[in-house]
Formats: sequence, structure tokens, C-alpha cells
Amino acid sequence: MGNKQTIFTDEQLDAYQDCTFFTRKEILRLHGRFHELAPHLVPMDYTDDPDVKIPLALIVNMPELKENPFRDRIVESFSEDGLGNLSFNDFVDMFSVLSEMAPRELKAIYAFKIYDFNVDNYICKEDLEKTLNKLTKEELTPEEVNLVCEKAIEEADLDGDSKLSFADFENMISRAPDFLSTFHIRI
Repeated sequence: MGNKQTIFTDEQLDAYQDCTFFTRKEILRLHGRFHELAPHLVPMDYTDDPDVKIPLALIVNMPELKENPFRDRIVESFSEDGLGNLSFNDFVDMFSVLSEMAPRELKAIYAFKIYDFNVDNYICKEDLEKTLNKLTKEELTPEEVNLVCEKAIEEADLDGDSKLSFADFENMISRAPDFLSTFHIRI
């Protein structure tokens, strides 16, 4: 067994375990998935913390994301550069938040980011329209989309400013019992 390759130091694995909802074995499996996406970019040795980022185009084609209508927004929301290029840390964060073990509060923060298409820290009517069109594969008429968005804002907007703050959004999803079961992906 003497030539077993080291991917991470024990300290790195401990740090990943402390900051995620994963075991060492799952972290190593995630690294394997990350490496498979771009073997020409991703080294098998992370003990020197290489500065490697995989582009959005490769990440969104993973089987776990490929069919998700929000795949680009999901990846962009976890990308440190905001463009969808993911470092291994970003990749682990994404899978950790989207794991079944992540708490509702953490999932809510990232769900809000994903649905905030114009990145203004509010979910406005235009953000809701984009969300609804993605969810329904644009099968609703513009009038139906408008009606649903107006109704959602009317019900969820607690301060009457015609847009949803994070507090409004959090309150809205607290009343959605299936939020936790639908806001996850498995590795």
C-alpha cells in the first residue's frame, strides 16, 4: 500500500469536514467528480492549494444539474467570481448547501441568490417572471405569468414595496413544506 496518492493533507480534510456536511470519504468523492469534469485542469494533488477553476459550461453539464432549469444560476450563485467558474472550494460549498443535511436557513440564503436574477438583493417582479418561466418551461401565457407574479408579491411582500426582501422570501418559503425536499441534489 506504500504508493497511495495523497490528494489532501489531513488538515485540509479536517477543514472541509468542519465547513461542510460531508465526511472525508464524501469529500474525496467530490474531488473525484471535480477532477472528472476537467482532468486536464484539475490536479490529483491539492496539498499545495492549487488555484484551479472549472468553467460554468463544464459544471452545468453534470448529470446532477443538466436537467435543472436553474443550473446556470445555481453555479453562478456559488461561484466566487460570480461568472460560474468554480474552484474546488466553491464546488464543495455548492454540494454542501444542496445536500439533504444543510439546514433550511442556509438553503434559503442560496435559494434567494439563485432567484435574484438581477442581483440587487431583492426578488422583483422580473425575477419572479424569469423564475416562473423556467419552472414552467415557458408554457404559460404572459398574462398568466403576470397574474401569478402579482399574486406572489401581493401575498409575500410584507412591507409593501412591491418586491421581496430576504425576510419576505424567508417567510414565504417557511410556509412551503416541500422546500427542503426539493432544494437538494445528491452526489
